[in-house]
Amino acid sequence: MVANAVFMTTIIFLALGIFLLQECRFLIPYRHVLFMDYGGAMLIYAGGLFVNLFAGIWWLCRTVFLKDTGRKLAHLEKQLRGRESILDELGRRLED
Repeated sequence: MVANAVFMTTIIFLALGIFLLQECRFLIPYRHVLFMDYGGAMLIYAGGLFVNLFAGIWWLCRTVFLKDTGRKLAHLEKQLRGRESILDELGRRLED
């Protein structure tokens, strides 16, 4: 789950970076000044943006993909604690 969120965050972050590079062509002559004077601030901002984007995508993945996990685990626990265990049921299915 985390690897998927990191992958999706990286793809979105790269797409945003490419878009900004295309839109800010007028800053090319000043790139040396920008990176020397404001490089640290841009790096901190980019890191914060990456972390926030990752957190949002991770939350979205957990919400969408793990929707009924609690109900499913409760059903499994009820089966395990019941008279007839899930292992007996699996054994019967394998015999068929």
